[in-house]
Amino acid sequence: PRNKKISLAERYLKRAPAKSTSQGYLGKKQQRVENISREQAYTIASEREALATFSQQQTRLKISPPPAQSTVSAGRASSERRSPLEEESLRKAAPEMAAQLPGDPVAVAKQSLQVEVAPFQSVIINTDKVYVFRRMGVDGQLYRQGFIVLSQPFMEHLVAHHFTNQPLSQFSQLKMSVSGSSGKGSILRAGAPVDAPTFAVARQFPKPFDFLALTLTADQVPASSARSSLNLAIVFLSVFMLIGLLVIYRSVNSIVAMSERRSDFVSSITHELKTPLTNIRMYIEMLEQGVASSPEKKQEYLGVLTRESSRLSILINNVLELARLEKKTRQFNMQYNSITSVFSEVMSAMEHNLNQEGFQLHIPAAEVEEFVFDREVIVQILMNLIENSMKFGKDSAVKQITLGAEARPGMVDITVSDTGPGIPKNELTKIFDDFYRVDNSLTKNTGGTGIGLALVKKFVVAMGGRVAAANNTDAGCTITISLPSSLGN
Repeated sequence: PRNKKISLAERYLKRAPAKSTSQGYLGKKQQRVENISREQAYTIASEREALATFSQQQTRLKISPPPAQSTVSAGRASSERRSPLEEESLRKAAPEMAAQLPGDPVAVAKQSLQVEVAPFQSVIINTDKVYVFRRMGVDGQLYRQGFIVLSQPFMEHLVAHHFTNQPLSQFSQLKMSVSGSSGKGSILRAGAPVDAPTFAVARQFPKPFDFLALTLTADQVPASSARSSLNLAIVFLSVFMLIGLLVIYRSVNSIVAMSERRSDFVSSITHELKTPLTNIRMYIEMLEQGVASSPEKKQEYLGVLTRESSRLSILINNVLELARLEKKTRQFNMQYNSITSVFSEVMSAMEHNLNQEGFQLHIPAAEVEEFVFDREVIVQILMNLIENSMKFGKDSAVKQITLGAEARPGMVDITVSDTGPGIPKNELTKIFDDFYRVDNSLTKNTGGTGIGLALVKKFVVAMGGRVAAANNTDAGCTITISLPSSLGN
């Protein structure tokens, strides 16, 4: 009859046209191949094919046929509905049929079919219903498999679970709509009321839910509560990055400077070693050739050899001492000693050189009791400082070097003061660095290795003291060595 009610499955899950019409493709969308079981194939198959298969299996298994009213012709298969009994029989018959087929039952049950599956797409039935389906090609036939979406409950579900409880809903309004080709459809609004929107963003859902469109509007977007924390974190991060870059720059600069100083040290030490060796060799050859015609001349040559060999010995000893201090293998003999006796020993050792260069060594009376230090090391330190003052002050109008000592609570200050050219103010803290030499014309003319003052600092620090340099008010500079007065300090 014309007014007979047609079921939903018969209306929307009706088998598609045959292969000759569809040319064997699933639309223009990208498709893929899947494996499905025989049970799934029975579920997807059309009513006519399912009933035909069911009838054949009944005959093969000698099962009584279903009631007459359940068997329908192929012409009525697409318009009449199966009874619940038939549907239950078909559902249960699928695995039974697979189990009764010839061959291994387990192997038959595991058999699968390959089907071509197109992506899901949607068709708007009306403003309240949307059909979401996909096309499947099974054994040369094309089928549609899908479900009905109730648009209004679906939108309410999305809003309730993904918008209402969010902070965004406090100041913005969400408009969700279902629209077809005519542009009309169901509309749902949620969130705060918006009168004059200054912010708006729209989005279309991807397929197969492309029937849903969203629009988010707001009068004003408030500042985030986390923005101040984020800005503060950015400021701190920027500061840390700048500090890190500065530290890296200074480290690289220090490494480069140290490398340059080491290179200069190698050149300087080569020159300083070569000079006394050349003098020693020259005077020995002169003595061998009898150039010294008188005993006085021979004594003069021998004196030069003694001084040059002593100079060479001091230079080599300084290099070895520096290496031992860097490796921390230098042993110190810390005993109570008198600084006055040390001054006297240094004056005796340096008297000849002082007189030869025209310097005067002044030692005021020092009322300092005995304190703990390594006598040999202090003698070496004072001799290095005196030689340094003589080397840089040889052109000074007044050539005078003063040794002094002064006690204060827990410490004893030993000073070496000269009347030389002094030290540039910006170089005062650098002169005790390894291989460092002040870059001016005076140092270029005087030569040197740059390890004398570095050795002094390492010696003093190893004995628990500290060393500092300061320019005098009138002329020259003063090196101050501060040592603890006892082992406890």
